[in-house]
Amino acid sequence: MRSWVSQLRKGVTELVVLTALQHEEAYGYELLQRINRHDGLSLTESTVYPLLARLKRDGLVGVRAAPSPSGPPRRYYALTQAGIRRLEAMMQEWDAVAEAVRQLQKEETP
Repeated sequence: MRSWVSQLRKGVTELVVLTALQHEEAYGYELLQRINRHDGLSLTESTVYPLLARLKRDGLVGVRAAPSPSGPPRRYYALTQAGIRRLEAMMQEWDAVAEAVRQLQKEETP
C-alpha cells in the first residue's frame, strides 16, 4: 500500500505545486510550508526545487528575486498565464478521474 501512496503523490506533485501558487506567489520554503501543512501532501526541497526550475523553464511560473531579512535574496514564484491555463486543464482531468472512480465504486456487479 505504501508504494501505491508514494506513486500517487509523485503523480500529483506538479498539480499540487501549481495549486499552491494559484492565489499568491511564494518563495520556495514558504511554498513547502503551504503544501506540507495539509495531511497527505508532504513534499521535500529535493522534490520541489527541481520541479520549480522545470516549471520556470516551461514558462508556467515566473520568478522574481527580493531581498531577504536574513541571507541571500529570496526567489518568489508565481503562476504565469500559461501556468494558470495548465492548472485549469489539470484540475479538469483530476475532477474527471475522481468522478470516474466514484462512479465505478457505485456500480453494482451482476
